Amino acid sequence: MEEEKTFDERVIFVNRVARVVTGGRRFRFQALVVIGDHNGSVGMGISKGADVTAAINKATSVAKKNLIKLHIYKGTLTHDVEGKVSGSKVLILPAAAGTGLIAGGVVRSILEVAGVENALSKSVGSNNRINVSYATLKALQSMVPAKDWVTRADKTEKVRTS
Repeated sequence: MEEEKTFDERVIFVNRVARVVTGGRRFRFQALVVIGDHNGSVGMGISKGADVTAAINKATSVAKKNLIKLHIYKGTLTHDVEGKVSGSKVLILPAAAGTGLIAGGVVRSILEVAGVENALSKSVGSNNRINVSYATLKALQSMVPAKDWVTRADKTEKVRTS
């Protein structure tokens, strides 16, 4: 059997959802959970449950299934990234060592559990936590590792050999 990795689990928010039925309202809970290993892996899950603990447990299992691997370079991002989901837009910039995480709310939690130590971010538009978290993950997924960058010298070599 494979030993399961230990993840840092953060509950971003819990929302009470009501359904109106004959005789009153039925309440359920929706949880948004972010998990990460502080080494470049991060996942997000949203789920509903009859009570708060059930919703959090379901969201955690969804987050474990949706883990993504990030390319972190010297504790920061490899380049500027931008993600847009619905009305939420997130811009994340790399920062020099010692800057720390200058980000708010959901973006900060996601970057912390991912293991990013130095970064700047700005969230524009809707501040809906679910959309901001999706936009943050979309931005981080669009990041290209430094080893895959095409440099000017590589382009000139290809032109000469052709």
